[in-house]
Amino acid sequence: MASLKEVRNRIVSVNSTKQITAAMKMVSAAKLRRAQDAIIRMRPYAEKLGVLLSNVSASLDGNENKFAQQREVKNVLFVAIVSNRGLAGAFNTQVFRLIRKAAAEAEARGERVHVLSLGKKAADLYRRTPWHVSGFPENLAALYDGLSFDKVAPVAEAIMAKFAGGEYDRVELFYNKFKNAASQIVTEERYLPIEPPQAAAEGKGASVKTDHIMEPDRQTIVEEIIPKSLKIQLYKAMLDSFASEHGARMTAMHKATDNADDLLKELRLSYNKARQAAITNEILEIVGGAEALKG
Repeated sequence: MASLKEVRNRIVSVNSTKQITAAMKMVSAAKLRRAQDAIIRMRPYAEKLGVLLSNVSASLDGNENKFAQQREVKNVLFVAIVSNRGLAGAFNTQVFRLIRKAAAEAEARGERVHVLSLGKKAADLYRRTPWHVSGFPENLAALYDGLSFDKVAPVAEAIMAKFAGGEYDRVELFYNKFKNAASQIVTEERYLPIEPPQAAAEGKGASVKTDHIMEPDRQTIVEEIIPKSLKIQLYKAMLDSFASEHGARMTAMHKATDNADDLLKELRLSYNKARQAAITNEILEIVGGAEALKG
């Protein structure tokens, strides 16, 4: 059995850890509320915009819309959207696991994989691998310091420019989609080229080319509205990931605090047993000494 001093030191240590995890849980809960409000407001708009983007792109010729061009896939860009910090359970790990699976499938098809890291945890992991890419805006981890559309837009512009220039033939987003505070859905989402409408993609009948009435004109749609829509899609994915991160961290810290409570109960029980045993030994020694003096 551990000594009283050892058990007492462990109780102090676990209690300090519990205070830290409880504080982190409260901080994450406060940040989650704001992040959750942001993604709940953004998601319906971004999803509807994505549907409209697919429909409009399908009505344009391939030469008109360079972001919808389907070409032979030789180089693939995976965008890993994760967090800057840990202590969030399997939040980052499940994204890395999905990327590893998708990369294995892509390489089996003869495609060359590249990974763009949006989040310090991904940058630390992929910096030492052949998948690491350069030529994008510096210090991407700082995107989460006051996450906003204006900060995300230059990254989306760089991705679109490299796709339009033929450097990458397909771009996929990997992130955690926010469901609720306790649950996140790890997601792989096509970013470029723009996917055709769902009915055509699933092969339900012949491909229907709709002639949309466009305002102000086709040129403006292609040069301004489609790129802005793609920027919003990336921003929505980052908002999803940001809210998911705080939900995952709050849940992880809640579990850690509960585990600390359980461990404290066990340690206090051990401490009381050890203390009682020490008192019993002292009493026995006193009684033994008194009996020896009588003898």
